Amino acid sequence: MGRPAAWRDREPFVALVVTSGVLLALRVLAATRIGFGDSEALYAAYALHPAPAYLDHPGLVGIFARVLGGGTAPSPVQAHLVTAVLATLLPWVMVLACRACGATWRRSLAAGLVVGLTPEIAVGLFAMTPDLLLALAWTATLGTIAAAMTSPPGSARAAAAFAAGGLLAGVAAASKVPGLLLLAALPAAYLAPPLRRHARTIAPWAGLAAGALVVVPVALFEAHAGWPMLHHRLVDTQPSPGLSLRNAGALVGGQLLYLSPIAAGLAVLAAREIWRDRGDAVGRLLLACFLVPFAPLLALCLWSRTAEPHWIAPALLALAPAAARAKWTPPLRLVVSSCALAALLVAAVHVWTLVPSAIRLAPASYDARLDLTNELYGWPRVIDAVREEAVESWSPGAERGEVVVAGPHWVVCAQLEAALRGEWPVGCDTPVRDDFDTWWPRAEWKEADAIIWVSDARFEPWPEIPSYAPLLATYVPLRSREVHVDRAGRVVRTFTITLLARRARA
Repeated sequence: MGRPAAWRDREPFVALVVTSGVLLALRVLAATRIGFGDSEALYAAYALHPAPAYLDHPGLVGIFARVLGGGTAPSPVQAHLVTAVLATLLPWVMVLACRACGATWRRSLAAGLVVGLTPEIAVGLFAMTPDLLLALAWTATLGTIAAAMTSPPGSARAAAAFAAGGLLAGVAAASKVPGLLLLAALPAAYLAPPLRRHARTIAPWAGLAAGALVVVPVALFEAHAGWPMLHHRLVDTQPSPGLSLRNAGALVGGQLLYLSPIAAGLAVLAAREIWRDRGDAVGRLLLACFLVPFAPLLALCLWSRTAEPHWIAPALLALAPAAARAKWTPPLRLVVSSCALAALLVAAVHVWTLVPSAIRLAPASYDARLDLTNELYGWPRVIDAVREEAVESWSPGAERGEVVVAGPHWVVCAQLEAALRGEWPVGCDTPVRDDFDTWWPRAEWKEADAIIWVSDARFEPWPEIPSYAPLLATYVPLRSREVHVDRAGRVVRTFTITLLARRARA
């Protein structure tokens, strides 16, 4: 006996509610147990140095972090409790976007379920990163612009939706540079034949102007500074760029992991449908919001050796509503299998991250230095040790900057800066220019009376690095201590904290 039709219609809703509840519970649990990843710590440090833009990203994520921290860098718990809720909301925003694009509720909910279980979303968007803000703004833009296009041209509803969509696209651009490609995709859609009636009204263009105003401070700041973000992204951090099979393999392999293999296959099928359904206004919108960002992002990933698989993710967001509204329906078994496999991958990541004893399953070849989840543990003990060294090195009446904390790379310095919250100045010696060169320049911190050098096993200790040889004539190591971070009895990080004093003071 088959299931009643009414129950079949509720199945995707129930599945998405249950999935959202389970993922929210896991995220809240994680928020109470883990610290910042290295990139998160850098974004938390942005809160201490307000600016329209930084070397890696526009400044919105810094504003977001500053709000969460009440005017300073947020704690990991503060940040993760909020991101847990926002990441849980994203699939529901996608459901509404699919519905606005003309999909049925059943298929909209199914699309939201597939998106919500994708590891790139279910795991990656828990972190306090520009990607979380970008994904929410990008998805909401698709829904609001689709609602505008299905409204009568010149109507108040269309004007309000175009205005909201334009502003949201501006928020996406202020979150992360790929958001600029969304702003570029919208006029490409407006000028297509199916949208000519709307294009003859002022509403779409006024919305775009409102979105552009959001990114004007970023553009002016970058232009005045000589476009440092562009130079950092395309020059400083790009060793040996060029098209290669290695880059292509990394991109394809990354999608299989980030999306899960079956979901990646569904994305390919959705790309086929987005092309087939380009004849109407919404179809042309989704095609533009996929192709206009996808082409340059794909080219960048194929050219750059340091590209990460999630760089093309924003363009893929348009595929979900395209699949939900398509005339072709994917086999139910394929959708269920995609969700099941993705859920297993997401569960495995959470177990590995949150259950310390899981590390006992690691093979003999396991290298703890390469496991990014180890970065999420142990930093509070390191910070306590750094504070102790700083207090002992501080002389009554000394000025700020006479005792500084420093590290060999931004992945260490960001954790220090976010946790110390300006209590002690933090310098950094990343091999290339980084944001710390603006916040506390190397020429200044290398003149301090005392340097508390913090490193871990991923980097060589300060005295052994040839590039620091000139400093050996100025500083002498007075004492050193190690902080070991273990998971289930296995040491996964070893930090070395060295007090370096000017020879005259020593």
